Amino acid sequence: MTERVDASPPPVVDVVLPLEDSESAEAQRSAVASKLDIPVDRIRELRLRKHSIDARQRQIKVQLRYEVGLDEPLAPEAAPSCNYPALSASPETVLIVGCGPAGMFAALECLELGLKPIVLERGKDASARRFDLGPILKEGRVIEDSNYCFGEGGAGTFSDGKLYTRATKRGPVRKVYETLVAHGAPDRILVDAHPHIGSNLLPKVVMAMRESIRKAGGEVHFGAKVSAFMLSQNRVAGVRTADGREFATRKLILATGHSARDIYHLLQKEELRLEQKPFAVGVRIEHPQPLIDSLQYHLPRGSERPRLLPAASYRLATKIDGRGVHSFCMCPGGFIVPAATENDEVVVNGMSLARRDSPFANSGMVVTVEPEDTEGFRKEHGVLAGLAFQKALEQAAKQHGGGGQIAPAQRVTDFMTGKSSQDLPKTSYFPGIQAARIDEILPSWVVARLRRGLEIFGRQMHGYVTEDCNLVGFETRTSSPVRIPRDQDSLQHPDVAGFFPCGEGAGYAGGIVSAALDGMRCAKAAAES
Repeated sequence: MTERVDASPPPVVDVVLPLEDSESAEAQRSAVASKLDIPVDRIRELRLRKHSIDARQRQIKVQLRYEVGLDEPLAPEAAPSCNYPALSASPETVLIVGCGPAGMFAALECLELGLKPIVLERGKDASARRFDLGPILKEGRVIEDSNYCFGEGGAGTFSDGKLYTRATKRGPVRKVYETLVAHGAPDRILVDAHPHIGSNLLPKVVMAMRESIRKAGGEVHFGAKVSAFMLSQNRVAGVRTADGREFATRKLILATGHSARDIYHLLQKEELRLEQKPFAVGVRIEHPQPLIDSLQYHLPRGSERPRLLPAASYRLATKIDGRGVHSFCMCPGGFIVPAATENDEVVVNGMSLARRDSPFANSGMVVTVEPEDTEGFRKEHGVLAGLAFQKALEQAAKQHGGGGQIAPAQRVTDFMTGKSSQDLPKTSYFPGIQAARIDEILPSWVVARLRRGLEIFGRQMHGYVTEDCNLVGFETRTSSPVRIPRDQDSLQHPDVAGFFPCGEGAGYAGGIVSAALDGMRCAKAAAES
C-alpha cells in the first residue's frame, strides 16, 4: 500500500509595484513570476493576502502579498461563517454588561464554548440609535443613554470602524476580521494593511452579530442600564437595572466602554478596588483633505489625488517634557462628531464613511495625562480624579461654545501665537463651531506641550500648521482614566470572584480589535473559572 503524501502548501510571495501598475493583472503575474524565477504561464491563480501603500518616496509603490497557484488553481477557500452551535437545554450562563466590541465578541466566544451569553445594553439597537443622533446634531440635545457612545456596537459603530491594531500578540486578530466579514463587513478588511469598515456599514454588521447571538440561544436586552451590582460573600451574584429588573449570575463580564462613568461610581460605592491610569486630552485638528493628500503623497498643491490612492492619513507622535503628544484616531475624508453623553458638556470625536470622501481630514491631537497631573481633583474625587478632570474640560467646552453642542474652536496659527481668531475656516462639524481661545481654556501645561508638538509636526509635514486648519475642543475620551484591576491569570477582579473587567472601559484595550480580543479572552476565562 502506497503511503499518501500531503501536497506542499502553495508559495506565498511579496512583490512591489508602482502605483500605476498595481491593478494590472499582467504586471502582477509578471512580478510574481520574476520573484519565483519561473515562466509566467506556470501561474494559474493569484490570491491577494495583503495590500499596503508605501508613500514614503515621491514614487508611490504598492506592496502586495499573493498566494500562488502553480500549474493548477488554488484550492477553494471557505468563506467566513456566522453559524454558531446551538446551546444545550440548560447551559451555564454568563452575564455581559455592554454591547460594544468587547461585549459582542465575548458573547460570540461564549457560544462557541457552550455558554449562554446574556447581554445587557443601556442604549438602543443600532437602527433605533441612528434616529437618536438627530437631536444632538440638529438641536444640540443629548439623549443620554443613546448617542455616539452608548448603544448597540458601542462608540465604534459610528466612529469609522478603524481596525488597524498593534495588539497582534493579544490573540487571533484574523478571527476578529473574519467574524466581521461573516456578518457583512467588506472582505477587503482581510487584506488591507490599515482596514476600516465605515460608519455607514457598521450598523448592519453589529445588528447581524446580535442576530447570531440570539439565533444560537443567547439573549440581548436593550434599555437595560445597570444601576447596582449584587454581591454575595465576595462573589458576584448579579445586577439590578434602572427599570427594576434583576439578572442573577455567577459570572459577569463588565464591558461598558470608557464613557460609562456611572459604572465607575457604582464600583467605587461598593468599595471595589480601582486604579488611576494614564489617558490623553486635547483637540480635534481639522485640515482640508486635499492638503493632507498633497503632503503625504508629494502632490502639487491643488492637484487631484490619483484614483488609485485613498484619502491620505497620517500618524504623528513625539514626547515633550515627559508627556506624549500624538495624533489619535485620524479620520481621512471624515467628519468631526459630537460625542457628549450628558447635556452639560461638549466632547468631539471623529468618524468616516466607507468611501472616506468628505473634503476634510481630522484627527485627535492630544497630550498624555498621568495620574499626578490630576492631583488637584484627587481630594474630592479620589481614584476617579481623572474622570473629574475630563468632565471639567468638557464643561468648559460647553461654556465657551455657542450653546447646545456648538464647539469652541481656534485657527491653529492663532493657537500657536496666542491670538483670538477673527474668523474660522469651514468645518465638517455639523452642530457648528464658535471662535474661542482654546489656548486659554486648556490647562497651560497641555497648551505648552501641544504648541511644541505642533512645531515639530509642522517641520515633519511642511504645511501642517496652516491658517486653513481648525482646532476644535475638546477631545477627552481617548481612553479610560480608570483601570479596574484583575488577576493576570484568571482575569477576575482580585476582590470579587466571577467578576471579569473587560475591554476599553476596564483599561485593557484601545480600539475595536483590541477590545474584541479582550472580550474573547474574558469569555474563555469565564468558561475555565
